[in-house]
Amino acid sequence: MKIPYKYLKKYIDSDISISELSDKLFQLGHEHEIVDEIFEMELTPNRGDCLSVRGLLRDLALFYNVSINDICYEKIIKEFQFEFVNDSQGACKNISFLKIEIDEIPLHYKDPLKSYFTDLGNNKTNFFTDVSNYISFETGQPTHCYDSTLINEPISLEFLEESSEFETLLDKKINLDSGELVFVDANKEIINLAGIMGGKSTACTQDTKSVIIECANFNSETIIGKSIKYGIDSEAAHKFERSVDPKCHDYVLRRFIEIVQNHTKINDIKLFVEINEKMHEKFIKLDVNKINKILGIEIEKQECLSYLQKLGFTVKNDEIKIPSFRSDIHTINDISEEVARAIGFDNIQAQPIDISLKNNKKLNYEEDKVKKLLKNEGFYEVINNPFVADYSKDSIIIDNPLDSNRRYLRTNLKDSLLENLLFNERRQKDSVKLFEITDLYSNKLSECKRVIGIIASGRIDKNYKSFSKKINRNYFEQILSKIRASSYDIQEVSRESLNSRSKNLIIYCQIQINSSFQVDANFDNLNIKDVGKNKYIPISEFPSSFRDLSFSIKDFSQCKVLEESILRYENSILKEKYVFDYYKNEKLNEIKIGFRFVFQSKVSTITDVEVDEVMKIIIDRSLSINDSISIPGYK
Repeated sequence: MKIPYKYLKKYIDSDISISELSDKLFQLGHEHEIVDEIFEMELTPNRGDCLSVRGLLRDLALFYNVSINDICYEKIIKEFQFEFVNDSQGACKNISFLKIEIDEIPLHYKDPLKSYFTDLGNNKTNFFTDVSNYISFETGQPTHCYDSTLINEPISLEFLEESSEFETLLDKKINLDSGELVFVDANKEIINLAGIMGGKSTACTQDTKSVIIECANFNSETIIGKSIKYGIDSEAAHKFERSVDPKCHDYVLRRFIEIVQNHTKINDIKLFVEINEKMHEKFIKLDVNKINKILGIEIEKQECLSYLQKLGFTVKNDEIKIPSFRSDIHTINDISEEVARAIGFDNIQAQPIDISLKNNKKLNYEEDKVKKLLKNEGFYEVINNPFVADYSKDSIIIDNPLDSNRRYLRTNLKDSLLENLLFNERRQKDSVKLFEITDLYSNKLSECKRVIGIIASGRIDKNYKSFSKKINRNYFEQILSKIRASSYDIQEVSRESLNSRSKNLIIYCQIQINSSFQVDANFDNLNIKDVGKNKYIPISEFPSSFRDLSFSIKDFSQCKVLEESILRYENSILKEKYVFDYYKNEKLNEIKIGFRFVFQSKVSTITDVEVDEVMKIIIDRSLSINDSISIPGYK
């Protein structure tokens, strides 16, 4: 979001430089860059209230005398008898529709509307849409304008029952999935993808003189991710995803009217308001001692009150009333963060803290050994996101998650590792062996535990001894026989409910790492070669292909030479090569050895011609080693 320096300065009662204002914005947590005296803001996901000039000024009132004195329309507005049905009240608890009819469309814009386009280089669309965009920039509340002559009442807000085509006002046709929140007209035609973008059929034009302005408060979780899903660049969605002020509608629409009447004569104004759920005021108990303890400071109560009041909080009888525009405030921890922003995190002196850590050298030692054991067996260690979408009775709920779709701490490793396994299988990996070691937490805090989860499916290994063998319970039991633990359960995971075509068994085991956990002493000196030198290589999204070659070798001494020659050969599309078959025939004085070659490209789907070219090089190199080496059936 771009906000010119002069837009903020004109409301502040002091001569403040752009560098000083920049410092204060950084202190408040509003990261930005300055380009040609314009702040290019990079706002955090939970501060939707600051996606506007008005929102940033409310924060800056912490340091300066700020006068937000924009003039609004003050006359009584008559009732609009608008036919509207809200079938999705949980997703939209209050909504307003303002109808405005004007005499003439203005040929030129006056300030502040004029400056909005000249200072920021924004493109004009049509009068009402331009006013709507400016109001969103100024107040943070998106509005949408319909040409009232194109509206076919009644209008309904509902969730789609089946997938439907929708043409946006930008002439883009998209197929909406069932379950999307939309506005539809009397003919069930979609006229708006709620909170994202309106439709072409009811869009305003350069000639629109009668408009219906929608001003709504949508549940942010209904809007999140939809603009990305359908490839729509939507400033409205960006704001709704981060929550907007549910109590701002009257101010926003009166400000809208004021901008319009500064440009042209208004012939008629009508207002429809629907409030389906009264917003309950939110309070948090003021506890200065707890704030001091959280921040490691010694602040007086009066100073704390002063900070909060400047930020728009009301405090009475030690109860903090949360303003409607601060949807991110839920607990005393959030209040403490507000105090820290006021003081400045850089100004809070670092204090030593005493945290009791369990430094169990024995368990750390055993963890290292089990990692070596599993890596020697061909397993790969993974690290997964500890936050998940699925709730269980033992889950800990996060107050302010970075991703509202992942607000619970996971209570097991199985689901995460299963996702990892299926991800690899979908990329044609025929042997997947993974493990993860981490802490698991329960809402019964005393039940925090350290665990290792192990999952595998497919071939046991990529060598001639194990190539034809599949991972099963016995394979797991052989590995786990080297581990001593209080208890563990080896499970076969059913594929019935999984999006998977493979028929291979999925074996999973989760073991708690506690005082009884131990790896056999034989593994004390295990070494993993070049583990520290391994680098992350992204998995290709393109399909792989494999070829097999079987060699006959009469001179046994050439067997090792052939193997080294093939395994040393490198090519950009040759991803794997290994011996999958070996047989020594003493009677015929012959060794049969089979190699598998796996091909895959990072940039495109490989062709047979590309593979054949590489295979010809490998064959020619191999046959040139010695006359005793041949490929049966190859001429």
